[in-house]
Amino acid sequence: MRSHLLNDTTAELYRSSVTEGIERVAAKLATTARPFTGITPDALSPTVDAVDLDEPLHDTIAALDELEDVYLRDAVYFHHPRYLAHLNCPVVIPAVLAEAVLSAVNSSLDTWDQSAGGTLIERKLIDWTAARIGLGPAADGIFTSGGSQSNLQALLLAREESKTDDLARLRVFASEAGHFSVQKSAKLLGLPASCVVTIPVDKDQRMRTLSLAAELERCRAEKLVPMAVVATAGTTDFGSIDPLPEIAELCAQYDTWMHVDAAYGCGLLASRTRRDRLEGIERADSVTVDYHKSFFQPVSSSAVLVRDGATLRHATYHAEYLNPRRTVAERIPNQVDKSLQTTRRFDALKLWLTLRVMGADGIGGLFDEVCELAHQAWELLAADPRYDVVVEPSLSTLVYRYIPATATDPAEIDRANLYARKALFASGDAVVAGTKTGGRQYLKFTLLNPETTLDDIRAVLDLIAGHAEQYLGDSLDRAS
Repeated sequence: MRSHLLNDTTAELYRSSVTEGIERVAAKLATTARPFTGITPDALSPTVDAVDLDEPLHDTIAALDELEDVYLRDAVYFHHPRYLAHLNCPVVIPAVLAEAVLSAVNSSLDTWDQSAGGTLIERKLIDWTAARIGLGPAADGIFTSGGSQSNLQALLLAREESKTDDLARLRVFASEAGHFSVQKSAKLLGLPASCVVTIPVDKDQRMRTLSLAAELERCRAEKLVPMAVVATAGTTDFGSIDPLPEIAELCAQYDTWMHVDAAYGCGLLASRTRRDRLEGIERADSVTVDYHKSFFQPVSSSAVLVRDGATLRHATYHAEYLNPRRTVAERIPNQVDKSLQTTRRFDALKLWLTLRVMGADGIGGLFDEVCELAHQAWELLAADPRYDVVVEPSLSTLVYRYIPATATDPAEIDRANLYARKALFASGDAVVAGTKTGGRQYLKFTLLNPETTLDDIRAVLDLIAGHAEQYLGDSLDRAS
């Protein structure tokens, strides 16, 4: 079995095996006509269950043939222009090339003696991102597995900086449109559920700063400790951006840690036309960025940035076998000193190669394209009597709802929209997301593919309307 170890004696087998795999994927990408086949869990499960993992095939070609049946044929393909559902982006080729490099070399970014140049590349990218945000000369950060981990680490730092051992007195303020990882992080940090205070949003789905101010004042009056305010620059459902300058003022007034979850909106950091939408982010104490959303990077590629790098000490532990204390005095750059993770992939290489090949303007230009498409799609929806659209997009997300021409019970309209989404997914013709707003069922476009056109949007809207109308027609038939 040593013949399968990647080393100097197996370099040619590595080349031929990877080439064969790449050829399969390239062929699939070139011929995929729909984002999904529509297969159900019940239909696919027997194929996967039939594989006996204790009986290897002993042949790469045979294993790739089998992979076609259990995965490639029925995968959901985000590169297709009619995949319009979640915050999944098509990926750029330089980043995929980097994936091949980093997987083969297999550097671990926890200590210098496991990564060397990888450590310096990651640090350079953290400095680059912090400068784009405007955090100042003391800024620092670390790559993470995703926005949830970045938010967790930011709130860990905020908890420690609050300088109280009475966790029940701590309060975290987040908008009702914020990410669920805030509540999850609070639980992981040992905070009672009551510690997370939900702030209502305005008609544009942005945090109401008057409500935030009132809650901060109440917190002070009740002798509680305002641990953090979590502002969002690009909510998952609406892409809305909270009023960052006003929130920054309130955080300064109440001596509260300001965290900005820019997992989605971070693409604006590279935009040449929309960067001003992030005004105020430079005043944050910490910022979450997900390059694997609006920077078109493969999963995973995320980071948490902090204004004061010294606060990262709250994640630091020393082990003699890994990063003994003496290495600090020796100025050995061990990234594990800043990270919640120990073993960690060299995900930074993907962004590095992307910037070296495409440049920041290239990335920002792609994100600008999808933001512009979203605005055009909003105009299309606003003019279409079949649909109700919630808010004009700040980024590239649209939340809308099919409305029949004749008056119908709202609950029946909910069911029609749910049915339309499921039927569309089952057909494989397109993939859209769903959510609730105001207690009602809505559909959602998350536009992250510059190859998607307004014609694609029109076609999908027609498909949705057709499915909804079929449901309502069948419903009337059943009722009669």
